[in-house]
Amino acid sequence: MTCIFWHIVAHELPAEILCEDNDLVIFKDINPAAPIHFLIVPKKHIDSINGLDEKNAGIVSKMVLAAKRMAEQHGVQSGYRLMINTGREAGQVVYHLHMHFMGGWGRKPVIR
Repeated sequence: MTCIFWHIVAHELPAEILCEDNDLVIFKDINPAAPIHFLIVPKKHIDSINGLDEKNAGIVSKMVLAAKRMAEQHGVQSGYRLMINTGREAGQVVYHLHMHFMGGWGRKPVIR
């Protein structure tokens, strides 16, 4: 498979992974559009929202709950954005379902 996210999920390409479980990998976006910007990516390859059906639609709930946990961990529960692009016309560039988490505006950076 040539999908870049598939290679990151398989640990074949480097990424700054923040969290991983049996279903998801969360890593920093290499071209951030916000002070805190990471991607929540299912391990199972699904091209986009259009590739969901009754059998795999639960992954979106897992992605949203993971975003909520990450917001708490990063101290941005009071303001963050979740975005899923579906299709080229909506700006989807990588055809592997993924959710952008963007936040941290107006927040003092935490140095780690």
